[in-house]
Amino acid sequence: MTLTKPNQQLRREFQDLANDLKWSAVELMQIAVRLSQAGNENDAQAVIRICQVMQAGEDRFVGYGDEVKAGLILREET
Repeated sequence: MTLTKPNQQLRREFQDLANDLKWSAVELMQIAVRLSQAGNENDAQAVIRICQVMQAGEDRFVGYGDEVKAGLILREET
């Protein structure tokens, strides 16, 4: 299925958001490691839980992008 320009843009936006969440989660995991090394295990575990939520969000955005590609989510042309 060929995507219209608005749907291509929507898919790209979902992909960009997924990439932003992935990058942020990676950065936060590095912070969690440093917190743990510094003996602040409670805060490290809290940051890891935040990363898990972000990774789930990343997966949802990737799925939304796939749905746009499959024509299940559409953006109307204005």
